[in-house]
Amino acid sequence: MRRTVLTAEFMHETNTFSVQPTGEAAFRAAGCHVGEEVAAAFRGTRTALGAAFEAAETYGWRLVHPLAAHANPSGRVTDAAFETFAGLIVEAARGVDGVLLHLHGAMATASDDDGEGALLERLRARLGPDVPIVVILDLHATLTQRMADNASALISYRTYPHVDEYERMHQGAALLERAMAGEIRPKVAVARRPILYALDGGRSTSPPVIELLRRGDELEASGKALVVSLQAGFSSADVHDIGPSVAVTAQDRDAAQAIAEALMDYVWENRTVSTIRFTPLAEAMAMARAGEAGATKPLVISDYSDNPGAGAYGDATALLAAILEAGLRNVGFHAIRDPEAALAAQAAGVGNRVTLRLGGKVDPAMGGGPLELTAHVVALTDGRFICYGPMGGGTWRNYGLSALLRVDGVEIVVITHNGQATDLAQFTSLGLDPTRKATLVVKSMQHFRAAFAPIARQIVEVDTGALATRNFKQRPYRHVRRPIWPLDDI
Repeated sequence: MRRTVLTAEFMHETNTFSVQPTGEAAFRAAGCHVGEEVAAAFRGTRTALGAAFEAAETYGWRLVHPLAAHANPSGRVTDAAFETFAGLIVEAARGVDGVLLHLHGAMATASDDDGEGALLERLRARLGPDVPIVVILDLHATLTQRMADNASALISYRTYPHVDEYERMHQGAALLERAMAGEIRPKVAVARRPILYALDGGRSTSPPVIELLRRGDELEASGKALVVSLQAGFSSADVHDIGPSVAVTAQDRDAAQAIAEALMDYVWENRTVSTIRFTPLAEAMAMARAGEAGATKPLVISDYSDNPGAGAYGDATALLAAILEAGLRNVGFHAIRDPEAALAAQAAGVGNRVTLRLGGKVDPAMGGGPLELTAHVVALTDGRFICYGPMGGGTWRNYGLSALLRVDGVEIVVITHNGQATDLAQFTSLGLDPTRKATLVVKSMQHFRAAFAPIARQIVEVDTGALATRNFKQRPYRHVRRPIWPLDDI
């Protein structure tokens, strides 16, 4: 008998400190496909949904694919947007034999801190207790008991940068096939400790993360668990269940719980371990100046705290101001998110000069206010291009009207729709060759490494005090459970 499987993608990592709500327009700008548009966009790509289409062919499923939607991390998802997109998924879940979802795991809506839990609860109510629901999550999921109670399996990425979503979806599809055949009846247990942030934010090169993944592999190989998933959590969400967690999928939930608790004990014991080192801004500028002459590869400077991938505004100017003041030459800068500046550049036209206020407009207190600049307009595009890098998968990106501005020796990418630097095409689509720059600036915490580490002579990270700063005690947490480390001395 040919089985019917519902697959869908609905992803948002919500920074609850952001003043920018995330409505339907944000999803449609970043990437929203409905019905047959999903197959056209993802079939044949090295993405999670690309893997779902391949799995359907392998197992002979009839695939129902109502939605693939994501928005760049930002403020809470509006209730209207959530109802629209969640409604499409739940409505499609009629008469299906199984569900295979790609969710983030850290979505918060205007009225619910646990967007994924709310969606899974609705699906479970629609489908009843016996239809298996397998969910692929981001490594930075904020896992809740409600999610665990309403899913048959939770499988998180194992890499950061996230370059294994394709493999995790294939893993989930294989488990779903076994569950639909009645071979297994999986259940999920979740464990956590009073920790806000640990494990280097999930960096897969961090020793504790490597060890936990090794232990998970052993447990899966032994048959004691079907899946062991580590979640680093998302520290920019002021929600009760913040922090790292372990989810174990097995047939015996009590046994799964014991495994999850033991692994979380290890997380607690290693909560202070960190390999992240920030370079003072003045020192980073000195390094850039010293390496300009004869550079054959760029120094890559990561603007950690203005990372759009963590919900930062992407328009902080402190780092750009330091670069201009230092008089650096041959610099590529990605990016300043400023729709007004992009329009001003378009009005001036390619080849002309434009005087404008750039960046720092959402919240000047977070990483620097607007810069008054006169720049040469080098290039303009509609912001749409295909990414083929390790995190691109051959899919289209859309950053809206985009401009390349040149101020002396600094070339600045200006975008309309926010997004962190993860692919070389974010430079090359505007005619800038990142391999020829002496210095590259990327607004990203970690994902940039997949594409940019291979071309870098060295990487340094700076914290400019923007919205995603790692100084947790400066953040106005009010809803996280207390006491919690490192906010409290426990």
